[in-house]
Amino acid sequence: MARSTARKRALNTLYEADEKSQDILSLLDERIAHPGAQTPLPDYAIEIVKGVAEHRRQIDMTLDEHSTGWKVRRMGVVDRNILRIAAWEILFNGDVPDKVAIDEALALAKTLCDDDSPAFIHGLLSAVCTAKNAAPAPESVAEEADEESSDSDAAASDPTDEGDVSDSSGASDEPAAPSAEIQPTVD
Repeated sequence: MARSTARKRALNTLYEADEKSQDILSLLDERIAHPGAQTPLPDYAIEIVKGVAEHRRQIDMTLDEHSTGWKVRRMGVVDRNILRIAAWEILFNGDVPDKVAIDEALALAKTLCDDDSPAFIHGLLSAVCTAKNAAPAPESVAEEADEESSDSDAAASDPTDEGDVSDSSGASDEPAAPSAEIQPTVD
């Protein structure tokens, strides 16, 4: 089944949960167990709904941050759930290019929303993409912090490391810095 169809089915599920003020994952479980007259939900629709449910708070905060004049809670139900799907794809699904996520959101908005919605959705999702591409990815920031932490831990625990700067031959242009031993304090 095409991903466009899966997005539409995910939108239906998110819309229903939003309108009923029902927990997204409990409604998803119902739709999986009893699809009713419709065909079973496509795997990608399930992935979208689970992803939006898992990251909804961060998605809504991101949308609120980049939206001028409209907070997520004030947006139309269809508009906000189209935005949530696209924002999840942009922020959390590396398999979907940002442009595709925006184009798919616009296609849904053009058929399901009022005339002003596509321009609003396009502008907001473009701002989300710009911010995402301007900031380091959350994983890379965490990885850099872990690397720095393990580098400093390794240096602190290596008694042979005296802080000298050597080339590959082992020769040093700088004299070795004296090693500083840390004495444990006794209380």
